[in-house]
Amino acid sequence: MTETPAVDFGMYVTMLGSQASIALGLMPNPMTEQTETDLSTAKYLIDVLDMLKAKTEGNRTDVETKVLMGLLFDLRMKYVEASRTEAVGDAEGE
Repeated sequence: MTETPAVDFGMYVTMLGSQASIALGLMPNPMTEQTETDLSTAKYLIDVLDMLKAKTEGNRTDVETKVLMGLLFDLRMKYVEASRTEAVGDAEGE
C-alpha cells in the first residue's frame, strides 16, 4: 500500500500552483495529456493562493512564505503573459 504524504502547507500551495500552471497552458493536463489554456480557472487558482497568503499571514515559516510568494509572483507574470497572448490572438482573428 502506498503511503499518503504528510499534510504540508508548502506541498498544498505547490499543488494549487501546478493546477494553475495547467490552466495557463504551461503543462499538459494529466487527465487528457493535452495542453489547454483556461484563464478564468488560472485566475481563480491564483486568487485562492492570494487568499491563503492573507489568511496565513503571521503563521507561515520563512520557507513557506518564500515558496508562496515566489509561486504567486511567477503565476501572476505567466497569467499576464497568457492574457496578452490571448488578446493579440483575438485581435488578429477579427
